[in-house]
Amino acid sequence: MSEIKSLVDREELQRFAEAVKGFQDGSIDAERFQSMRLQQGVYGQRQEGVNMVRVKLPGGRLNPTQLRHCGRVLDECSEHNVAHITTRQDIQIHYVPLEKSPKSLEILADAELTTREACNNTVRNVSACPLAGVCAREHVDIRPYYETAVRHFLRHPLTQHLPRKFKISFSGCESDCAQGMIHDLGVIAVHQNGRFGFKLVAGGGLGHKPHEAIVVEEFVEPGDLLACMEAVISLHNRYSDRKKRAKSRIKFLVDRFGAEGFVGHYREELERTRTALADVAIPSEQWRAGRADVAGYDNPGAPRTILAQKQPGLNVFPISVLTGDLTVPQMYGIADLLEANGLDELAATQDQNLMVFNVPDDKLDTLKQGLIALGLGTPKTGDDVVACPGTSTCRLGITSSKIIGAKLSGGAHDLRIRVSGCHNGCAQPETGDIGIYGEGKRKHGKLIPHYQMYIGGDGRACGHIAVKGPTVPAARIESAIGRLQQTYGDQRVDGESFFTWARRQEDGYFNTLLEDIVNVDPADLASVQSDHGDVSAFKVEQFGGGECAGAAQETVAANFAEAANERNYRNAFLLQRKHEESIECAREVVRLVGQSLLFLAGQPSRDALNEIAETLESSFKQGNTLGGRLAEISSVLSELGADFDEARFKALNEAMDLWTLEAAEACQTIDQQLDLSASMPKVAREKKNLRA
Repeated sequence: MSEIKSLVDREELQRFAEAVKGFQDGSIDAERFQSMRLQQGVYGQRQEGVNMVRVKLPGGRLNPTQLRHCGRVLDECSEHNVAHITTRQDIQIHYVPLEKSPKSLEILADAELTTREACNNTVRNVSACPLAGVCAREHVDIRPYYETAVRHFLRHPLTQHLPRKFKISFSGCESDCAQGMIHDLGVIAVHQNGRFGFKLVAGGGLGHKPHEAIVVEEFVEPGDLLACMEAVISLHNRYSDRKKRAKSRIKFLVDRFGAEGFVGHYREELERTRTALADVAIPSEQWRAGRADVAGYDNPGAPRTILAQKQPGLNVFPISVLTGDLTVPQMYGIADLLEANGLDELAATQDQNLMVFNVPDDKLDTLKQGLIALGLGTPKTGDDVVACPGTSTCRLGITSSKIIGAKLSGGAHDLRIRVSGCHNGCAQPETGDIGIYGEGKRKHGKLIPHYQMYIGGDGRACGHIAVKGPTVPAARIESAIGRLQQTYGDQRVDGESFFTWARRQEDGYFNTLLEDIVNVDPADLASVQSDHGDVSAFKVEQFGGGECAGAAQETVAANFAEAANERNYRNAFLLQRKHEESIECAREVVRLVGQSLLFLAGQPSRDALNEIAETLESSFKQGNTLGGRLAEISSVLSELGADFDEARFKALNEAMDLWTLEAAEACQTIDQQLDLSASMPKVAREKKNLRA
């Protein structure tokens, strides 16, 4: 497979270190710094003065050196003793004091790890089937494809100020082990009518109003994949609600447009992206039919037992990590153990475990014994329990999901239990055999911790979002889960799965089954009033909301980022002699930048370039220069639209880029905390320096 080009930018890390100092000395305000911090994957906690650092692992993959460096951050920069594996295949390190966050990013960078865009309204860490490259069922090793997508969208101007976060998954065959159904965009390798390519699904999501993804493309040629992905993201950027955060995920566009309308808008975006990205290199990998008859690959997320790879004599070795938590000695110990045995690749999985790849048959026992010495081992029946941090660290947490998660078991049938501390569902409760999320409900005048139950979910292609069950007092959730497990064991027919059993029950069945556990009489209040791990009366703490969306959208920064994306399209269309499209992109560049100037001048927005220019001339300090030159640019664009001259257009583009650079300087003069450097035209910057 191809190597991933470095995702680390050292200059960016230096700017972040300077921003930390600026915030601490008061020269950068809290809201602006929050945006900078989130862009670098440093997230606020419930606890004041400390942060969570989220490490992006594309596809979950990392090597022993990278695991050791994650351990170093925990060891040297954190006030806590565990790191946490997430369902997004990241590693999170909590309790990092702000002043140590720059050092933590530098330690990670030394191992070619980045936290960039692990938070905020961006394309988040790209998830993938954990068996990529070793699964006998796969049609293609998807790693080069998702690595290409990661490199393309990281720091891409299109993805810096999206209306809301955007999650992508890749799967190597129709089984869709990466659960594209619950993602904003799912990419699934397929074999159709003798052809190999990808199926695209979009608009999936959990949390508020769970939504199964719809099919956007039944079949995409590998060479068109990146353009199709960018078209979906462009659709999100252009149409998703930027004002109502609760309605800003792309799943709500499916509801707003309808499936057919959504696909129609996607096709419009695809016309631009396919042309603009026509020359972008796409991996050329070996495709195959895959073997659907291979046993042992049937658990969503990752195997539960040692599994033979398609490479003869090699194995995947799963490591069970209780609720995803690893200590410093364990992280160092795993890295040392793998290196001592010549093993160089492992992965974090969507079920919060680890997997080691390419383990020779004669190394299996050595690895097993080494892990036992670290307090680790292979998964055991009943321990397929996933839990988010909940109230231990999360600002949005309502219940102590980690504490109850450690108490729960999937029982003799090894059911998948998914526990979230709030309705946002980071543990993916709607995809578990039994999933629960925390909430507070009033009973007899008292606030009682509860868990909303979901029953019979599976996020893969063969599954569905779980059936919504009753809401159970947190103190009784173990009893409720135990009864479900017992009833399933008693009623299952011919070894049917929990998924199948749950879905053949009539509406209201689970409410009736658990009715006595759900009901709370006044005399019961004392027994249900506290959350797990707490003896005091339950209350929902207010921490000002979470930070997933970051600070209020900076209109200026978002406009400049979008202008940078249009500038890239302008240049691509010109190279392909798509003159009309290139001129339209050029107009959009100066319109967006001009609107940013109007915003800072306190003027209402305008769409027509001549109106923007006139308003700038009358109301902006530097308007005589910037407004007058914008009027000239607008006039020349109109002339070129009627009679195109390539040399004249290229000269105009240079003038536009210089104008953009000077407009950015004017914006940053007004608001000195604006950082527009990532959105600047490189050529214009170089020419300006030469002129100076």
